[in-house]
Amino acid sequence: MRIALINENSQAAKNGVVFNTLRKVTEPMGHTVDNYGMYSAEDAAQLTYVQCGILAAILLNSGAADYVITGCGTGEGAMLALNSFPGVICGHVEDPVDAYTFAHVNDGNAVAMPFAKGYGWGGELNLEYCFEKLFGFGHGQGYPRERVEPEMRNKRILDTVRAATLRPLLECLPELDPALVKGAVAGEYFSELFFPNCRDAAIAEYVKGLL
Repeated sequence: MRIALINENSQAAKNGVVFNTLRKVTEPMGHTVDNYGMYSAEDAAQLTYVQCGILAAILLNSGAADYVITGCGTGEGAMLALNSFPGVICGHVEDPVDAYTFAHVNDGNAVAMPFAKGYGWGGELNLEYCFEKLFGFGHGQGYPRERVEPEMRNKRILDTVRAATLRPLLECLPELDPALVKGAVAGEYFSELFFPNCRDAAIAEYVKGLL
């Protein structure tokens, strides 16, 4: 699995801690982590949590990433932004139980975490345990066992509802402020991470046009 990390501007200073913890947990499992920044609060490319949603949607819909880890001060704004787009099912994860149940009950492809609220002594340990529960035990297997069948049925229903109510990504993005979208892909290492891994030619061409 290719996992993308995205940090918005208010919590950019924590990028190194989150990235190193995510790699520590997931690389021994065979996953790859791409760090899309922000890398520091002083980055030239400043991402808002809304732009985290745009970037996550581009990465997931193009196949450049299989999973996105992001967040903001509380995680709420980032979660709402990501869930505004097709092809993204983002959960709000504060602790390891959230991580495990989201992976197995909701089987999404992104999480938004609070990188300020409740982040104190032992904050990096909570991140580590969350990532272990999120990626170390599979996905979509249900919890508890007696609820597996209805949970999987509800996930299929949710997928059909989203397919009916959300338009394809390349119909959505051109209607947004071009500067907002261009800013979402302006990170220092975006091109070298995105284009070699993108599996959707139409999205790649659209992004090239932005850049």
